[in-house]
Amino acid sequence: MILHLIQTSASQDNALSTCLCLIQPSDSILLMGDAVNCLLMPTWQAQLKGMALFALEDDVTARGLSSLMPTENLPQLQLLNYDEFVAQTLSHQKVITW
Repeated sequence: MILHLIQTSASQDNALSTCLCLIQPSDSILLMGDAVNCLLMPTWQAQLKGMALFALEDDVTARGLSSLMPTENLPQLQLLNYDEFVAQTLSHQKVITW
């Protein structure tokens, strides 16, 4: 059970696409920094649908996306504060930063 931390924009880096090629059903993805912008793109929404998916609430807010979260295409998306982020890192066996 791995928590995958994605920090970079999916339009400027291949971290998210590479992660999606390697992810296992028991894994989770946490979007942070510019990676939260992918939540607005239908292509990425389709690929993330059904996965255990988190985003850092402060990063979503900083980019003006709060009113759009969670999207109807990603009902499983959970916004996390920093304490919840730490709790997720402790509840997974491994954490990988992309």
